[in-house]
Amino acid sequence: MASEPEVPFESEADELNELSIFGHPETRRKFIKQVAGTSAAIAIGPNLLSAPSLDQAKAASAAGAASDSIKVNLKITGKDYALELDPRVTLLDALREKKGCDHGQCGACTVLMNGRRINSCLTLAVMHEGDEITTIEGLANGEELHPMQAAFIEHDGFQCGYCTPGQICSAVALLKENHANNDDEIREWMSGNICRCGAYPNIPAAIKEGRAKAL
Repeated sequence: MASEPEVPFESEADELNELSIFGHPETRRKFIKQVAGTSAAIAIGPNLLSAPSLDQAKAASAAGAASDSIKVNLKITGKDYALELDPRVTLLDALREKKGCDHGQCGACTVLMNGRRINSCLTLAVMHEGDEITTIEGLANGEELHPMQAAFIEHDGFQCGYCTPGQICSAVALLKENHANNDDEIREWMSGNICRCGAYPNIPAAIKEGRAKAL
């Protein structure tokens, strides 16, 4: 899988939080900004990286050996992709190379489908033609992080960052569901997102901060 590009992120604590990630010095906060808000290259699977645009797909020749693949058009973070997929391919496999549990138990693969959170490992890609699929890469507005992304950074609602995209997507949906009114409610409605590092004490604080910023 391709490595993520450097994304500048200013913080007064940068010098105190330096550690080595992927073999070169980075900061913990810089790393989570990369995980939470940028670099579709690290997350988007080979199906999307090699996919032509819809216009290119329409112009392409139909010649070729018959196969079990079918054509499907997916709209992911505002961009259209024309894919040829085995009908058994999950949405997760179409989106990413890296997986969590792949059984719908950890929540790391959470994405937004027409604004609602779903586990992308439990649904087939071909079922979502015409749907608006939003991954973590689609939350930021250019270089400006979504309020929830910024809140997770501010409150250290992460450690390794592996589960963070799913945590943040789920938290964004949580606000729309109006299930972020107190810590107990947040814990209950975020219970499908597992953090094996144990960053749970900071996640409710981050979600409440994100809620306040989004109002």
